[in-house]
Amino acid sequence: MPRLDSVDLPTPHVGVNEVLVRVRACGVCRTDLHIVDGELPSTAFPIVPGHEIVGVVEAIGRAVDAVRVGDRVGIPWLGSTCGQCGFCRSGRENLCGDAKFTGYHIHGGYAEYTVARAPFVVRIPSVYDDVEAAPLLCAGLIGYRSYRMAGDARRLGLYGFGAAAHIIAQVAAHEGREVLAFTSPGHSAAQRFARSLGAVWAGASTDEPPMALDAAIIFAPVGALVPMALAHVVPGGTVVCAGIHMSDIPAFPYRLLWQERVVRSVANLTRQDAHDLLVVAGRVPIRTHVTPIPLAEANRALSALRAGQIEGAAVLIP
Repeated sequence: MPRLDSVDLPTPHVGVNEVLVRVRACGVCRTDLHIVDGELPSTAFPIVPGHEIVGVVEAIGRAVDAVRVGDRVGIPWLGSTCGQCGFCRSGRENLCGDAKFTGYHIHGGYAEYTVARAPFVVRIPSVYDDVEAAPLLCAGLIGYRSYRMAGDARRLGLYGFGAAAHIIAQVAAHEGREVLAFTSPGHSAAQRFARSLGAVWAGASTDEPPMALDAAIIFAPVGALVPMALAHVVPGGTVVCAGIHMSDIPAFPYRLLWQERVVRSVANLTRQDAHDLLVVAGRVPIRTHVTPIPLAEANRALSALRAGQIEGAAVLIP
């Protein structure tokens, strides 16, 4: 099984439009697993993973004026974009062909210090401590973008009840939607956890839900869940694939897609997503369920996530 190595690196220097951040907490995301396990192309190895970063600004570049030394900030997955292409100019910077991503192309937060481009950091609401805030920066952001892609669905199925689903279940329940949670067979603890956060039903992904779904979001990286979700979605409903990586989707009969059902993916996030989620987080309010783990035990955290042993989200503490 691939593992991270612990190494000593010099404290990074800031560029003209960058900030140096002392890391206080960094969430452990399934995308980190995909990077470590070599499932994503073009990874800039060697790389420091981690893109759910909360920390304090310790130095700024000479062109930085919106962030000050001492500010507490978050660093999400989206690390930079070109700012000039049609995607960037139309509010779809998540699709920029020259985008760079934290912990993938740019050294991330499994470290004591990291550097980020100042326009791409976000301010963290004071109602969250460092550990509580970390999962909002990817699980929350990708989850919320996926949630909005599901439209106005009143009955929403969530496949894979991990870090992202446990955040979005709270938002959906707050807005009066009915959440149905699908977990791996035998994960009764995850099903109890889902019900505690407002799910009206929780069962295995192989179970027949008690009602048809208006939409479903697939957080688990399992392509076989797509036809299973389609089978439970009403005509005109949507199945949203939320992960950056998924195993191949098996062939399925056209009748599952017919009647104007839609299958769509969600790619990355935008800075506007971060703004919108943090507004919603305070209104709900979202409460993240976190397991703090020392940074030195990052491999243990990844192994636990790989085995489905994390309830909510794991967060590394330098």
